[in-house]
Amino acid sequence: MNDTLRHDWTLTEVLEIHRRPLLALVRDAEEVHRRWHAPDAVQLCTLLSVKTGGCGEDCGYCSQSAHHPESPVAREPLLDAAAVVARARAAREAGATRFCMGAAWREVKDGPAFQEVLAMVRGVKALGLETCCTLGMLTADQARALKAAGLDAYNHNLDTSRDFYGHVVTTRTYDDRLATLRAVREAGITVCCGGIIGMGETLADRAALLQTLATLTPHPESVPINALVAVPGTPMAGLPPVDPLDVVRTIATARILMPASRVRLSAGRTSLSREAQLLCFLAGANSVFYGEKLLTTPNPQAEADDRLFAELGLRPLPPAAEAA
Repeated sequence: MNDTLRHDWTLTEVLEIHRRPLLALVRDAEEVHRRWHAPDAVQLCTLLSVKTGGCGEDCGYCSQSAHHPESPVAREPLLDAAAVVARARAAREAGATRFCMGAAWREVKDGPAFQEVLAMVRGVKALGLETCCTLGMLTADQARALKAAGLDAYNHNLDTSRDFYGHVVTTRTYDDRLATLRAVREAGITVCCGGIIGMGETLADRAALLQTLATLTPHPESVPINALVAVPGTPMAGLPPVDPLDVVRTIATARILMPASRVRLSAGRTSLSREAQLLCFLAGANSVFYGEKLLTTPNPQAEADDRLFAELGLRPLPPAAEAA
């Protein structure tokens, strides 16, 4: 396999990779992973909801949308910076090296709330953690302000393919999402961008999402692969569970297309057996969310993850600034 990063993947090529027999696909992905990364290293990220519920977007999967009044998630105000820094300190002591702050906003608005987020970023950065935010759409000036405060990474997922996107959300466009990614990149912040499988999309949609990510220049530094968590009260509550082998297949394809990126095993991990998670790590996943909750959905307990990592021989990565 070629060791050169490519940004010109065609949909046909991505589909061919994604459709390989699973054992062959995992073997190829593992080979790529071993050439680009330490195969026994995993990045531990903790995600905290700093402002919950009441979001103006109508994303069909999301329990925090104001468009889904039957969702069990209650609206909560923005946390203050001191409380967030305390949670980040606890996450660091538990072993996390990246701390991500998520706010249920359609877009960032200038004013006191954004200033409080900047204070959060400064406080978390002072702890020696990598800092990440997911706050909705950003302007170029807001991205630069976050960078100046010490933000390392910004998460803004594409969710799915351009063609299927309108079945998931109607309150902003695919190009809106790409514009935010450009603002983040131009500000010098690294990009965390992936998607969700299991929302009713086709295999071609999954391949098209991965093609879009793999043709960004540069590739996203982090690529979260989420399996739909069907939350009661959302339009996607009745969708069937994702086949764990589909998660493995998606991770393996992402690893081959974007060999230098960290591929994150993200939402839906509680539905995966130990054996399925093992296959995901074998296929190239080298990052997880660590802690009992992802914004408003469940995540494995830290103690269970510690046991799993010990059994698999995985060691937590230090923060990027310390990694050689």
